[in-house]
Amino acid sequence: MSNSMPEPAAGAAAAGSTAKRKKYDGYRSFQFLEPGVDYRPFQLAREIGRVSPYVVEVSDAQEQRVQRLLAENVVISLHEHLMVIPEDVGQVFDYIREGRIFTGYEGLAASGLDAVCENFLNGAATITSKMGWKWTDIIHDIGMRFADLAHQDFVIRAERVDDILRAHAEGRVALIPSLEAATPIENELDRLDVLYGLGIRMMGIAYSEGNALGCGLREPRDGGLTVFGRQAVERMNKLGIAIDVSHSGDQTALDTIRFSKKPVFITHAGARALWPSRRLKPDEVIKACAERGGVIGIEAAPHTTLTRNHPEHSIESVMEHFEYCVELVGIDHVTFGPDLLFGDHVALHKAFAAHLSIGASHAKGEDFPRVPYVRGLENIAEAWPNIVRWLVKHHYSDDEIKKVIGGNTLRVLREVWHG
Repeated sequence: MSNSMPEPAAGAAAAGSTAKRKKYDGYRSFQFLEPGVDYRPFQLAREIGRVSPYVVEVSDAQEQRVQRLLAENVVISLHEHLMVIPEDVGQVFDYIREGRIFTGYEGLAASGLDAVCENFLNGAATITSKMGWKWTDIIHDIGMRFADLAHQDFVIRAERVDDILRAHAEGRVALIPSLEAATPIENELDRLDVLYGLGIRMMGIAYSEGNALGCGLREPRDGGLTVFGRQAVERMNKLGIAIDVSHSGDQTALDTIRFSKKPVFITHAGARALWPSRRLKPDEVIKACAERGGVIGIEAAPHTTLTRNHPEHSIESVMEHFEYCVELVGIDHVTFGPDLLFGDHVALHKAFAAHLSIGASHAKGEDFPRVPYVRGLENIAEAWPNIVRWLVKHHYSDDEIKKVIGGNTLRVLREVWHG
């Protein structure tokens, strides 16, 4: 096939997708250009039906309720990567160096989402550097994605809460531009203003490696938020950039939560009390986040939110973390940040193991079965309907479901964002 995108999967039911009507017209990334002439094409993974679909089993009456809840409420993912990666993950470095990352519009249309915090390539932006996180590469990645977005009208850029509400009302999806770390600003505070001007509305303090702001989770000694980090937090508060501490070390996360004048997000993590991984958060950090009005989004990327009850990663593992956090800090401070993409996520982790400090994220001394994908949460299209099905099946009320699928996030964004 000469085109760089596969044919659409037959039938929305294959993804367990919702009946929520979206104004998606079939647009494919960069279709205004000529593959092989304007850019190098790659055979990309299927957005829907890449693996056998899994639908959380509910009754017909419960499924009707699921569809109603998805249709009536503003559904927001606190953390995703909307990119479609090559079918052959061995080609991913060439694909990234081409600098033209495709967005999974088809899968997004089937997801039931109204808004999504999109984190682009982040540390995998190895366009000119082998190590990632370089300012030029990050700006290139964001600009190229925005150029593609400008040629369609299904996904809109969200810079204010009203943009999210408009997307919900109009059957579109609001993309919230986000970065997992402030590493690319180096020691230049005004680069935060530049990123805000370019649309960034959510940013992490540090990724797994430490930077000028503070320590990431892989650092053996966490010295906490630096003086420059405090200046950056203050500037982000003033600008209206939501702050994320998902990958920050524990002390850096605590310092950020306490120093910030606005609530802070843990956009994609889980409870370390259930699985002893540095990638997950101890009770102290989760409680501090909630006490200052923040929210934790439950992670679902492969081999992250495991538990001893469910060491084989599936939706049941993920939801055990959800219920633990709800019990710990209350329903008003928990949501979901599945951290998914379109393609073989496990193979991508292996390819970028060194860049993304995957080894540092795994629990030391814990044995667990490796899975090819997380059953029930393989991609964005499958995840969100299944999350709501699980909540309905486990007797959560409409009001509780409304909060955890978007209401809690919306509340904090109203407080954090400018306008």
